[in-house]
Amino acid sequence: MNDENDFFDDMIDEEIDDESESVDDFEFMDLDDDERYLTLRTVLLVKNEMVAVLGLKTSAESGMITRADPRQAMPSAQAYNDPEAAARWFKRSLATSKKNGWNVIYDGQPLLG
Repeated sequence: MNDENDFFDDMIDEEIDDESESVDDFEFMDLDDDERYLTLRTVLLVKNEMVAVLGLKTSAESGMITRADPRQAMPSAQAYNDPEAAARWFKRSLATSKKNGWNVIYDGQPLLG
């Protein structure tokens, strides 16, 4: 893939506006010295009898979106050099999923345990 935006073209509707919740609303966790500040967000979605997971990880230098879709054989991930771009595409992906009938059952930091 030459363009990082191609990764989510199949699930993102460009007409979705960016007025939904902000990624900045989520708390930063202080981790080890290698990762100074890291934002983690996990969204669990359901549709019919399917469960999907959409994740966002951003640091000051980069970002990554992960997706586990029951219609795909393997989970997928897309790395971004710009954390704001990752957050923007995550928000668009989530908005499109909701528009396509997926219901959010959890949206927040990953649960441990």
